[in-house]
Amino acid sequence: MSIALRRLPALFLVLATLFALPAAYAQQMVAAARDGVMLRAAASQRAEARWSIDKGYPLRVLSRKGAWLRVSDFEGDRAWVLSSRTNRQAHMVSKASALNVRATPNTRARVVARAGYGDVLRTMERRGDWVKVRTKAGRVGWVSRKLVWGW
Repeated sequence: MSIALRRLPALFLVLATLFALPAAYAQQMVAAARDGVMLRAAASQRAEARWSIDKGYPLRVLSRKGAWLRVSDFEGDRAWVLSSRTNRQAHMVSKASALNVRATPNTRARVVARAGYGDVLRTMERRGDWVKVRTKAGRVGWVSRKLVWGW
């Protein structure tokens, strides 16, 4: 067997690892650990504060720099946040202007609550195209996965 053929499995492993790294970051999500978490223009406490988010607001991790996370939100806005200000509690945010929270995972089920655009919902369970959530008011029900963003 030639040297090139013997090295093929190792080359495949290296390439698979390189392609998997960006996917791993793209899939990592965090949420604000408390109200008033500041998102900044750069990875520094002295950087311009772009906006603040409240507890549970989900963010997708794009990259890391020391204690800082480069993140994006459901609208695609990007900023930096201190990783100590986040946690791994699963949350969703409504992409719909009027989101029906239903008693069961069915479009014909009774509506138990409503949420609006940008409202944060605590993720309880996932079932196919449906997500069981808890609203800020404490109501529990199901929403269509197509109408929310997060994890």
